[in-house]
Amino acid sequence: MRNWLRISGLTSALLAVSAVPLYAAEKAMTHETSHYAYVGTYNPNGEGVYRFKVDEKSGALSDRVLVSQFPNQAQMVVGKAGKTLYVGSEVDNYNGGKHGAIAAYHINPEDGSLSLINQVDSQGAGPVYLSLTPAGDRLLVANYISGIVAVFPIDGSGKLGEASSVHQDSGPAGAGKPAAAAEGSFAISDHNGPHAHMIATDPSGKFVFSTDLGLDRIYQWKLNPSNGQLEANTPPFINASSPGAGPRHFVFHPNGSLAFLINEEASVLTSYRVDKATGTLSELHSLSTLPPNFKGTNFAAGIVLSHDGKHLYVANRLHNSIAQIDVTGSGEMHWVGEVWTRGDYPRTLTLSVDGKFVYAMNQRSDNITRFKVETGSGKLIFVDDYTAVGSPSQMVMVP
Repeated sequence: MRNWLRISGLTSALLAVSAVPLYAAEKAMTHETSHYAYVGTYNPNGEGVYRFKVDEKSGALSDRVLVSQFPNQAQMVVGKAGKTLYVGSEVDNYNGGKHGAIAAYHINPEDGSLSLINQVDSQGAGPVYLSLTPAGDRLLVANYISGIVAVFPIDGSGKLGEASSVHQDSGPAGAGKPAAAAEGSFAISDHNGPHAHMIATDPSGKFVFSTDLGLDRIYQWKLNPSNGQLEANTPPFINASSPGAGPRHFVFHPNGSLAFLINEEASVLTSYRVDKATGTLSELHSLSTLPPNFKGTNFAAGIVLSHDGKHLYVANRLHNSIAQIDVTGSGEMHWVGEVWTRGDYPRTLTLSVDGKFVYAMNQRSDNITRFKVETGSGKLIFVDDYTAVGSPSQMVMVP
């Protein structure tokens, strides 16, 4: 489900400028005690990308600085070496066309400031997800509005090249009402055509999967290592776990043999067996992300998996909670409980570098909330320390 804000009159000249050095005099940070986090936001409450310092002991975010001011810079991924940041801008008229833009930035290790390397057309409307191949040499982008996925090469300097592969999803729209949703749910959105929501490789980097919320499909691809082309696997896609479920985001288990996918409209988590030889998925189990007695409307959103692969955390929008679902290496899932986000409409979750904290991006309440992960049980404990930022969408961390 998207919240679109049209930015009119955007020119290529605006997107061609580099981020303004807003704090050149800032002292270099002490790497033994802190590192950087970047938060992408939606206009108008959010003004672009913000840089924070992260205290490695407490997980606290501090020293907020606006480091890029392009419109609707909401989705990000950090380069493999931590030297670059790739950001999607959900403008709808890049270079006078109807697409969004992807910008590559160099990260200054002394103060976390950003300098523009280059930018490219996202090859579709509404770039909502960015990911990298394990080698860090290719960027994968999902364009939600147009249902287009694309692959871009990355050179040694971090510069983005012209797209090596562009594919348009097509097919009949999914069911208008999610069959597996809670009683009384009106979680109905965008089952009116293709809407690519995520694209990422498996841990090996040989295979790629992409979700399409509007078509209720999970696409399966082979990634050609020589030319960066996406080649349809056999079968090219599988259907969502239930009609109208709205597949959104997924994560892989550390063993590489499992994937867990959140369905936005149904608010259902589904586990899949990953065939490492063929790069195909087979459905295992499904489980609601909501309390057993919940009735009404909810849109499931962000998902993160603990480093040990035992605890999944899922953001529930409208219910405004983070569900804890414990998982096994065989794909079994057990609903443990939930915690109130202390904010409104948690769009994504971020796990700290050391795995000791989970952060919720509360889009409508303009704040980020932090939760300590209890050792052993994985239970989330709210830390009474809010971070103010307008319409946060995603946060990434750079050690």
